[in-house]
Amino acid sequence: MNTPALKKSLGQHFLKTPHICERMVARLNLTNATNILEIGPGAGALTRVLEQSPHALLLLLEKDAFWATERQKAAAPTTQCILQDALTFDFSRIKKNWTIIGNLPYNIASPLLWDCTQKASFAEALFMVQKEVAERITAGPGSKRYGALSIWIQSFVTAKYCFTVPPAAFTPPPKVDSGVVHFLPKKERVDPALLPHLKRLLALCFQKRRKQIGTILRTAHIANAQAILAQASVRETQRPEELSPETFHFLARLLACVLTDCTKVG
Repeated sequence: MNTPALKKSLGQHFLKTPHICERMVARLNLTNATNILEIGPGAGALTRVLEQSPHALLLLLEKDAFWATERQKAAAPTTQCILQDALTFDFSRIKKNWTIIGNLPYNIASPLLWDCTQKASFAEALFMVQKEVAERITAGPGSKRYGALSIWIQSFVTAKYCFTVPPAAFTPPPKVDSGVVHFLPKKERVDPALLPHLKRLLALCFQKRRKQIGTILRTAHIANAQAILAQASVRETQRPEELSPETFHFLARLLACVLTDCTKVG
């Protein structure tokens, strides 16, 4: 098969090491009733392992027309490939009998996971991303890696760093290591009405993450900032990176009426 040159614009680094694919799939609790969504199957190394694993339906989401065609040509009877950009996919279609997996291009991993964890109701998910992003996703309060992405994703799932993958496992090899992260959805879903306020609060706080939370709120001209922080048991001298996701949820509820005016995010 004559394959086209890999597209840098799509961040294509295809897995070529079977045991890495097998190790990823082994992390999942697949059964014959599981529907699987694979994001970015590319040359199909991970797809082939998934097709040999217990499942009901395997849905492939591929943006590159060439590889979408190739995956459909080689598809097993229970496999279907859709030509679509994962960033435009409606993840609210994914329900509790679905598992999501993917070797994500580095350039879309953060926005895709931000959207996916909020909207999808999957049973579990497993993603390979840039190691630095994997560390940010799974970081806890007080860590240098902990930030808006950590808090947002951990609002919806319990995230675990599984293992590191070296550049040699890909073609072409990237310049950095990758990391595999596993997600289990939390039993209690965040109130959807809170999410716009949480998003704005995170944008406000982590644009100035080294500043104290009291200073950040006063600079944003939020009235009664001192009383609001006291109600949330947050000291004015604390920095955003010290606060748990649950504390941010509480602050977002308290600040909901003023956050719309103090900051805007895309």
